[in-house]
Amino acid sequence: MRAALYARVSTAINGQDPEVQLRELREYCQRRGWTVAGEFVDVGISGTKEKRPELDRLLADAHRRRFDAIVVWKFDRFARSVSHLLRALETFQALGIEFVSLTEGVDTSTPMGKMVFTVLVAVAELERSLIVERVKAGLRNARAKGKRLGRPRRILDAPKIAALRASGLGWRAIAKQVGVGVGTLYRFAPERSKTREKVFGTR
Repeated sequence: MRAALYARVSTAINGQDPEVQLRELREYCQRRGWTVAGEFVDVGISGTKEKRPELDRLLADAHRRRFDAIVVWKFDRFARSVSHLLRALETFQALGIEFVSLTEGVDTSTPMGKMVFTVLVAVAELERSLIVERVKAGLRNARAKGKRLGRPRRILDAPKIAALRASGLGWRAIAKQVGVGVGTLYRFAPERSKTREKVFGTR
């Protein structure tokens, strides 16, 4: 089994040394008889950052199938959120790559690890469903109270538009003056032919 090791520290000072994580990860692979195919280390990068150079390189190599397992010291060293973790785990599962979090004792190559992964996915799906339901309930409540939802309707000055059109201005020039899109004018104006726009031109 070829394993990729990933470690991250937020800062290189105050005693934070990625070697502490890597040493334990190497020892774990040695005990399992796994070959270390690569080490990916982000130093001085917060876990909340979406872009991490070494993590990005790890994910790119995962898609190239350059290893069979990814070993991390702890979930929060790898993922910035539960949803980020689950998306990554789902990707690894599709690629046939195992995932091991040493501190949490999660190993998707084992039946227990697969069960934990399944539970995490189910919990995340439940959370998404609850959020959707709360949003729908909020919308229903707003409608019941008579609140208008969506973008506020623009009230157009019909006489002004007619006068501008009569002066020879094109639809785009009129739209700019009244502060709406050309499409809104096409729907609003009695003359909706876009062919007329070519005749009048745009100013």
